[in-house]
Amino acid sequence: MPHAPMKTIDDVQRRLAEQDYVCGRALATVVFLAIALDRPLFLEGEAGTGKTEIAKALAATLGRRLIRLQCYEGLDAHSAVYEWNFAAQMVAIRSAEAAGTTPPDLFSDDFLIARPLLEAMRPQPGGPPVLLIDEIDRTDAPFEAFLLEALSDFQVTIPETGTVKAPAPPLVILTSNRTREVHDALKRRCLYHWVDYPDHAREMQILAARAPEAAERLSREVVAFVQRLRGEDLFKRPGVAETIDWAKCLLALDVIDLSPAVIADTLGALLKYQDDIQRLQGSEAKRILDEIRAEIA
Repeated sequence: MPHAPMKTIDDVQRRLAEQDYVCGRALATVVFLAIALDRPLFLEGEAGTGKTEIAKALAATLGRRLIRLQCYEGLDAHSAVYEWNFAAQMVAIRSAEAAGTTPPDLFSDDFLIARPLLEAMRPQPGGPPVLLIDEIDRTDAPFEAFLLEALSDFQVTIPETGTVKAPAPPLVILTSNRTREVHDALKRRCLYHWVDYPDHAREMQILAARAPEAAERLSREVVAFVQRLRGEDLFKRPGVAETIDWAKCLLALDVIDLSPAVIADTLGALLKYQDDIQRLQGSEAKRILDEIRAEIA
């Protein structure tokens, strides 16, 4: 069932925190405005900074259904909206022929397979859904152009049956890892926010929410180490998701505090490229660990 609306920016922060999503006031402000103004929200930033997670947290705290369109290279409007169940249509035709009756309407809802964009335009229990269009930067210009119309009027067209218009606009969250620039025309239709890596204090809050079993000493070392890594010359800097994964791996190994050996054994939870892992092997990890311990001592 639907939950109470978010009436203030502080309310947004508090309600998201109840879903273990810790956000700053700037992000909470743009979320509040997106809800209040029925405007799509475009979140851009490095992978692993929590862009996808905020859509999940919003759906949970608002009591709405989450509908996710995972973008990929080659995604077109047809695949994102609907398709017809050709196998079921053929069965219906053959059954009618065998019985000597008139085939049913082959372009009715009985044979329609709704994809995320069409599903988001339909009435949903609990009110308008949260529509997550994830990693829009993986698609191409024609799909962006299609989204301009769909998100401007909150409607999609099925040539065989007509136009489906949302009874109330869904809460639309678009995310981009900035592997390419998204066209300005699409951004103009959205409220925009750059989701950056959190500072040390906020990352400690996030880790406390997502891995509460971790002792404070271990959490401080984990966050300080990850924060320092983001300043190193790495192919892919670790995001907040990797911080949480690493902490949980360390907890599973009953690690109390970091050591060069533990770091070497668990770097695969933190770094995803072999060149980055090799760079942190041995004395480099020890150097960083010694430096952060001197700072937090």
